Amino acid sequence: MRTLSGVQSSGRLHIGNYYGAMRQFVQLQDQGEAYYFIANYHALTTVRDPKLALELTRDAALTYLSLGLDPKKAVLFRQSDVKEVVELYWILGTVVPQSNLERAHSYKDKVAQGISPDFGLFAYPVLMAADILLYSADAVPVGKDQIQHIEFARDWAVKFNTQYVPGYDPADPEGKERGHAPGILKLPAAHLQESAATVPGIDGRKMSKSYGNTLELFGEEKDIKKRIMSIKTDSTPVEAPKPTQDAPLYDLLKLMLPASEFADVDATWKAGGKGYGDYKKKLLEAFHTTFGPARQRHAELLADPGEVERILQDGAQRARAEATRLMDQVRRAVGIP
Repeated sequence: MRTLSGVQSSGRLHIGNYYGAMRQFVQLQDQGEAYYFIANYHALTTVRDPKLALELTRDAALTYLSLGLDPKKAVLFRQSDVKEVVELYWILGTVVPQSNLERAHSYKDKVAQGISPDFGLFAYPVLMAADILLYSADAVPVGKDQIQHIEFARDWAVKFNTQYVPGYDPADPEGKERGHAPGILKLPAAHLQESAATVPGIDGRKMSKSYGNTLELFGEEKDIKKRIMSIKTDSTPVEAPKPTQDAPLYDLLKLMLPASEFADVDATWKAGGKGYGDYKKKLLEAFHTTFGPARQRHAELLADPGEVERILQDGAQRARAEATRLMDQVRRAVGIP
């Protein structure tokens, strides 16, 4: 099985990225082929500072590697290092109905957040589909809110194959039945992350770079402490039981502590007798216990940028071999020499 996913280099990565996706990415590298890319073309929809764009791309690579991605097991590369993705983006776009893009959840959500509705944002799902289809991925790990992207990729792959592959039957996409031809573009499946955590931010909303409520994985220690100590709580007295609903501090403790340790916290939380300050200190300890080794690895990699670049170039070469193979077929199919 070939798994593919990416992370957009549009901001500092945080614990929501880890628990929501990246932890699973690292686990999946032991379950078959794994391709992971840094989506720096996608990031251009929001990052318009070239120096910052380069810095955030490097930061995403450092994060992957620091959290345990093994470049001997997985292919790690920058999206922009494989130029074929832009070519497939355009060719695929010629069969994409405008109505699909108009109903894309990602487009409507970003516009609702006040992001300018430019072409890059509007056509974002086409580039995402090209990312997936270019490497003939079998599975794409996604949360429930991203399933539409996989559905689009499948629908557009069928449209392309139906248009350009003689003998292709959408009911038999792999061409297993006699007289049917397999499609050039493979239909990916969504690898639904049922257990993926929705991580609360320090203000109680979902943790998100756009809300500014994150705990950065590799932020400065003093900033991490400051943000943990500022987590939103209510005015429940020290001696009273604490509420467990709409309680981001409680949810973060449950997420980060081992089950046995959280059981003790849960008991005192519900019984009363401890203040929120004590629990915030406990969360700070849990943060450093959980991410201390990764933060140390991050510091080591930061001091050796040449090694990080070598890993990315090697990953790009491996990814490009797959991309070239597919694009040779696509070009022949559409009549481009």
